[in-house]
Amino acid sequence: MPILGAHFHPTLPLRNPHVQTLLASLLPRSAPRDATQHTLELSDGDFLSLWSVSRGFRRLAILCHGLEGSFHSPYIRGMASTLLLRGWDVLAWNYRGCGPQPNRLLRFYHSGATEDLRAVLAHAAEGYQSLALVGFSLGGNLVLKYLGEPSPHPAITSAAALSAPIDLASSAHALDTRPANRLYLHRFLSTLRAKIRAKAARFPDAISLEPLKTARSFATFDDAYTARLHGFHNAQDYWTRCSALHFLPHLTVPTLLLNALDDPFLATPSFPHDIARNHPALWLETPAHGGHVGFLQHDGHLHPWSELRVAQFLS
Repeated sequence: MPILGAHFHPTLPLRNPHVQTLLASLLPRSAPRDATQHTLELSDGDFLSLWSVSRGFRRLAILCHGLEGSFHSPYIRGMASTLLLRGWDVLAWNYRGCGPQPNRLLRFYHSGATEDLRAVLAHAAEGYQSLALVGFSLGGNLVLKYLGEPSPHPAITSAAALSAPIDLASSAHALDTRPANRLYLHRFLSTLRAKIRAKAARFPDAISLEPLKTARSFATFDDAYTARLHGFHNAQDYWTRCSALHFLPHLTVPTLLLNALDDPFLATPSFPHDIARNHPALWLETPAHGGHVGFLQHDGHLHPWSELRVAQFLS
């Protein structure tokens, strides 16, 4: 499909990527009052927490959150409300170890854990004529990787990925080395380190806290923990095998990839113009502004333009 022209043009104060990124994370979005929560038991003995709103529509959108997010993240609530107004039931889910309850097993979640997305789809799809996937940041990589793997669910008719780090190595490097990203790096690593300490307390023979003392980057953290706990040789092996960039050529479902050119978390490989240019199922949209999971505009009130864009594309 042709690479799309950018239709997002925020006012001058909103053209700063960090204003977009931080303001979007603080913008309150209320959850639908009829949302319900339940637990999905997995075949390996673990579980996933699900959050859903069912209003009798024949279409279901499944929302996938970003790194250290949850189904309570503001962008999940906002997208859910927007899609509900446009005739979609919605379901969001917490990855293993996200949310208030720790997961049961030694492993937790990572950028390529599509087996859990498959379990959610198998559980939720019954009774719907069509399904859509929407992923934010890490969840965008997860959605794109899943859709490029063999045999995605046949009821999926559309998908969207926002601010997706589809080349994990270059995004890890951007977070580790760009001075302006130190705040984000510190925030992510502080919560990830806390999860490792909690894991070590439950599995003292399986996890050493010694590498945590020097884990001040994604390179060192992923090498010591993410890769080791999930069967990868090292961080580079994890990044290579789980980057959605390698799966994009195999997409068959109409999919929107919406990545802002000023996203502080992304580098050049996450803007796959060469792949999208002649791809039959991939629409690539790269506005000049938007930050990371931002895309805020002000036209009387402040709201994420991306919610309307995704709803339009899915329909």
